[in-house]
Amino acid sequence: ILLQNYDFPGAKRTVLDYFNDRWALVTGTSSGIGAEFASRLAGRGMHLIMAARSTDKMNALAEELLTKHGTKCHIVTIDLSEHGAGQRLSDEVAKLEAEQGITVELLVNNAGIGMIGDIDTTDPDAVQSMIRLNVCTLTDLTYRLLPGMLKRGHGAIINVASTAAFQPVAFMSAYSASKTYVLHFSEALWAEARSRGVTVMALCPGVTETEFFSAAGVPNWLSKHAAHTPLKIVRSALSALEKRRQYVVPGWRDYLMSLLVRIATRRTAVNESKRYFRPANRGEEKKSGSSETTQATGDETTTG
Repeated sequence: ILLQNYDFPGAKRTVLDYFNDRWALVTGTSSGIGAEFASRLAGRGMHLIMAARSTDKMNALAEELLTKHGTKCHIVTIDLSEHGAGQRLSDEVAKLEAEQGITVELLVNNAGIGMIGDIDTTDPDAVQSMIRLNVCTLTDLTYRLLPGMLKRGHGAIINVASTAAFQPVAFMSAYSASKTYVLHFSEALWAEARSRGVTVMALCPGVTETEFFSAAGVPNWLSKHAAHTPLKIVRSALSALEKRRQYVVPGWRDYLMSLLVRIATRRTAVNESKRYFRPANRGEEKKSGSSETTQATGDETTTG
């Protein structure tokens, strides 16, 4: 896939070729998918702005990437679920641009959080915090960084959604709805931006080997289900970005399931979800979990 709008002389280059020696902003880089994005992008020659809550883990990762790849890293310690977090982070990026000439070529909105529970036991404040992170901060960062990319005629944004984005999920109602927003939001922006040299893509991972399920209160869930590695997820994402796709579901089984729920009636799809995500406090075997593995609040926690 060749980009006509990228401002480089000579031979045409692909999306990922153009990332070499440029900067990426990755949220939720402490572990899991976020840390894997940081490692893979560093291996492609990118420098990183890492945003999360766990300073120690980001420092350790930055040292590792510097040793392996000579990667420059700027660390921003921030709770992205707080009000105004998107603006504060974008202000930090603007400061780096003004002082050091750093321009973000790739934004990976990876930070996110999930919730599992009955209506009766759900904490409304926790739901609001989740929506701020999954929806508000992601949207804010996208709209603050995307105009610059469009003006330059190149750049990319990866918004991490979930296979849960393709259907309503019982006992994870607000979570699955937030990921549906991310999917639709990203696809619409893809249609607007693609002719101007910028790709906006939704990444929709299924079950992945991270701390997601332990943080969600079901530590043994992964041992009973097949799961992808973060490396598999990130490789699929970068491959799809190279093709300038509007969304990607890593793994053919998860992709097939994302299609099947569209064929089934909506009533069937949501009722079927109750079998897998019913909380243990309903007196049944723990089957709760998530179809997705985004980083919680931009740090090392992954909740479902």
